[in-house]
This record gives sequence, structure tokens and C-alpha cells, in this order.
Amino acid sequence: MNSKSIATRSMMVALAMLLSWLEAQIPPLMAIPGMKLGLTNLVVLVALYKLGIKDAFLINIVRILLVGFTFGNFYSMSYALAGGIVSFLGMLVTYKVLKLNITAVSMTGGIMHNVGQILIAMFVVSSTKMLYYLPFLWASGIVAGCVIGIISSYLIKRLPNIK
Repeated sequence: MNSKSIATRSMMVALAMLLSWLEAQIPPLMAIPGMKLGLTNLVVLVALYKLGIKDAFLINIVRILLVGFTFGNFYSMSYALAGGIVSFLGMLVTYKVLKLNITAVSMTGGIMHNVGQILIAMFVVSSTKMLYYLPFLWASGIVAGCVIGIISSYLIKRLPNIK
């Protein structure tokens, strides 16, 4: 890997961290906690389509760890890791196996991110009652995923190839 590709990936991690911080500054959009726009997924989707699976996954994980160590704690990092990994796996299936468009890939990521976080929450509180919260999070994941997918599609078409 040459210095240009290392710099590109590092800038993508930095951009994802910046978007994560920016999103944390936005007041909750609704009375339901946990609903977010998923701005960092812009970077993950661009990386997935422009750099490939391995780089997108690494950018996602490095961002989650750095944001967790910088702005969060063990619990926030565990929720973010669970959401990020489950989300990425869902996007990967939608992208590679089902071969759906980027908006569908993004919506899948939004939905699956919530699944990962609910699984961690159920483990932490030792209760399956958290599942009742999932439909509300899925609705927000679908809407946010659609918006992020449309923006990502626009970016991917306009960015040069960066492999």
C-alpha cells in the first residue's frame, strides 16, 4: 500500500470521526432516544463502493474505536461496535449477494445497526423487553438509510476512483 492510499484511508477515518462528532452535537430529532441520521455511514458507503469491502470495514472499525476512546466509554463503544459490525454485515449481504442499489444497502445498514444495538441492550439489561423498541428504531433506520443512500449515491458518482 503506497502513501497516497494510506493518506486517503486516513482522511476517510478522520472524516467519519468528524461526522460522528457532528452528529452527536445535533439535538435528538424525536422524543425516542437512539434515533440518529447515520452521517458516518456516508463514509462507509463511499469506501465500500470506491475502495472495497476490506477497506470499508477497517475504516468503520477504526472510526468506532477512535471515537469510543476519544469521546465515549466502554458502553458506548460496545453499542457502536455491535451496531457497526451487524450493520456492515447486513450491507455486505445486500451489496454483494442480493446486488441491490446503494439506497437499499444504506437502508439495510440503518436497520441492522439498530438490531446490533438492541442485542447489546438486551444483554446489558438481561431482558428481551428491548425488542419492543425495535420497530421505532427500524422506522428511523429506514428513513435515515434512504436519505444517506441517496446522498452516498450522489457522492459516489462524482468522486474519482480512489483505489
